[in-house]
Amino acid sequence: MNGFLDGVRVVELASESASFAGKLMADFGAEVILVEPPGGHNTRAYEPFLDDFAGPERSLWFWHYNTSKASVVLDLETVDGRTRLLELIATADVVLEAETPGQLTSLGIDQNNMRAEYPRLVWTAVTPFGSSGPRSLEPASDITLMASGGIAWNCGYDDHSLPPVAGSGHQAFHTGSLYAVLATLTALVHRDVSGRGQFIDVNINAAVNITTEAGSYEWLVAEATVQRQTCRHAAVRPSTASLATAADGRIVHTGVPPRAKREFEALLGWLRDLDLADDYQETFFLEMGIERGGVHLSELGSNPEAGAIFGAGREALRFVAERLPARDFFTGGQARGLSVGILNAPEDVMADPHFAARGFHSEVAHDELGRSFVYPGLPFQGTTAGGSIRRAPLLDSYDDR
Repeated sequence: MNGFLDGVRVVELASESASFAGKLMADFGAEVILVEPPGGHNTRAYEPFLDDFAGPERSLWFWHYNTSKASVVLDLETVDGRTRLLELIATADVVLEAETPGQLTSLGIDQNNMRAEYPRLVWTAVTPFGSSGPRSLEPASDITLMASGGIAWNCGYDDHSLPPVAGSGHQAFHTGSLYAVLATLTALVHRDVSGRGQFIDVNINAAVNITTEAGSYEWLVAEATVQRQTCRHAAVRPSTASLATAADGRIVHTGVPPRAKREFEALLGWLRDLDLADDYQETFFLEMGIERGGVHLSELGSNPEAGAIFGAGREALRFVAERLPARDFFTGGQARGLSVGILNAPEDVMADPHFAARGFHSEVAHDELGRSFVYPGLPFQGTTAGGSIRRAPLLDSYDDR
């Protein structure tokens, strides 16, 4: 199957913050040429390493974030290096860069000049605070961007004596990279219609901020501050706890309690199917929820009856969860249209038969090692086009491909 982006050439200036954007485009068929400095990009030295032995070709971090790309080493401090980069850009559809604003211009490589010379070129810059403005030169890392963008404030536990939690896994960089891909693909479609490329200026801080759900707009609209809650949405007013321990000891999430009449009917029907309706002491509240046509979130702070019905729905889900194995709770709730789930460790996710059925696991050959490894696969599929995953490039191997 051909990739969605077959025929698209991307010149990527190696970075930590935009590498995921290049990976996605490469996995979906684009020819992504990774430009690395002499000795390789510093992320080749990121732990962990294969078999715990360090080396530029053994970083599992680099493997993951640079799948399907090619590598060329250029010293941009030299005339030859800059000339070679300009030659590559001349053949490119997209330039993906995450340099400090002004850094490339100081080397004589200016996106305005390049786009004037190659009007179909799409140039995508991914920087912490955008390529202009009072913070454009401010240094940042993934964790400081999560804090500055507001997402860390939203994440943590009911116990507010504990600090906010910044999620691991480069979530700020991922968020910026996803917006970079979406904007770049949109610009390519626009180019196909108009004949002209664009400059895409991705501000990671802004991208993170618009993922804060209620965090930003509660303040902007009502000048109210949301508070962190364990495994549920940050909110101005505390909501009921959502986690439960299933009968097999695994932790499950009771999701969003019933609000619509149909959801109360489904939950009550589930209790009856399990012969638990008489054992649950607040079944009458579920019946009230059906009789009144459900509850609305706007009622919960002012209507005690609605609050009691809503709380009884949450507790009924917990009641069911404690009496079923986690998988049965999950599938039973989902089958009834109730948004419940299991808290999976990464190894549990990869072992899920659903992923296997969809071919998510990708066997990637590393010929230089004589071995293959299982990688996480493509995030979506197409009926006539898709993509495939190849190993991250060996250093400066582009001319050999």
